[in-house]
Amino acid sequence: MPVPTPAAFLLEDETSASRFGAHLAQLLRSGDCLLLEGPIGAGKSHIARAAIRALCGEETEVPSPTFTLVQVYDGPDCEIWHADLYRLSDPDEVVELGLVEAMETAISLIEWPDRLGPYLPQAPLRLVLAPQGDARLAQLTGLDAARLAALKAQMP
Repeated sequence: MPVPTPAAFLLEDETSASRFGAHLAQLLRSGDCLLLEGPIGAGKSHIARAAIRALCGEETEVPSPTFTLVQVYDGPDCEIWHADLYRLSDPDEVVELGLVEAMETAISLIEWPDRLGPYLPQAPLRLVLAPQGDARLAQLTGLDAARLAALKAQMP
């Protein structure tokens, strides 16, 4: 199976990052697991928040799951799980949280996925964010060609 080539998007400011998260959200479906990677302050939570609001409504309150580890939302077609695993002390905690099961049926947005250990999904979508001055470079892998083309059409 060929390794997917990353698609790169330059997110020049918070507005473009929000737009990216919202457009990406419209392409996600049940069972998709989006792993959000990058250093602290790279914009992982910002993009996850934009995606959740795009699917659940702009008025949706989206608190950071930093201390709760997981927040669950009722999406239009399935649940949306937003996990921040930075404070996870043991990978087995993802089983206790119900995240392993959720990755099969929900849309899962997972920050700090390196903490998943053996529970890393087989075919995730991966978004790696890297600071580029005041902007962010977003490299996305794992989307099929049709969904990637749709995202590229939405993002200049």
